[in-house]
Amino acid sequence: MVLTTSLPERDRLPTYLAPVPKVLEDLGLRFAWLVVAINLAGTAFGFWYYSGQLADTALVMWPWVPDSPLATLFIALAIAAWKLGHEQPWLTSLAFFGNVILGLWTPYTLLAFSDAYGYLHPLMFQFLFWSHLAMVVQAYVLHRISDFPVWGIAVALVWYGSNLVVDYFVPIVGEPHHTFIPVPRDAPMFLGADALGVVAAGEVTFAMLALFLALATRIKKCELGRARSDGTATQ
Repeated sequence: MVLTTSLPERDRLPTYLAPVPKVLEDLGLRFAWLVVAINLAGTAFGFWYYSGQLADTALVMWPWVPDSPLATLFIALAIAAWKLGHEQPWLTSLAFFGNVILGLWTPYTLLAFSDAYGYLHPLMFQFLFWSHLAMVVQAYVLHRISDFPVWGIAVALVWYGSNLVVDYFVPIVGEPHHTFIPVPRDAPMFLGADALGVVAAGEVTFAMLALFLALATRIKKCELGRARSDGTATQ
């Protein structure tokens, strides 16, 4: 087993692909095992949080229900694999997609239904809001450990595409498997949309954003690699 001890170089990516300051990226990578532990703790809490919904869901559909806990599990495993010297691009891509999508979708949903979420303790509301935004921050550090090959992105797209299908369009078994929302699915919201349409629109939008960011990162890394190769060849 070969443990990764040095920090990977930081490519000169555009700010929209690498908005986290290098000092914070380095800090997270330097304390990678602590980040893994925090995400595993979040995963355990998340499965507890979803326990009621899982109890009402057919066992075969369980993998598509606890979206946020799976996202934190993916990133914990992806970082652990990198630290052990065996970075898995498909796993890192799953982690990136999951943490971008769910890291944005949960705060979006909490705000869209803020009045209906009044049953949550204010501290729980704040915890859910900010902890999920932190998922987006850690997703933006993954460019340091992976080149996001297209086949890895494809794996993530298939998984999260299937998640969108069973959450909102074709549940396959039972009812749509999206995270519980505190109002009826057909409750009127705004711009002619009902509650289900609002949460679906958010998740579809964030899934497209994750796909764009992952592919853009891949393209920029390829361009930088080609530029380095050309520079070496001319020396």
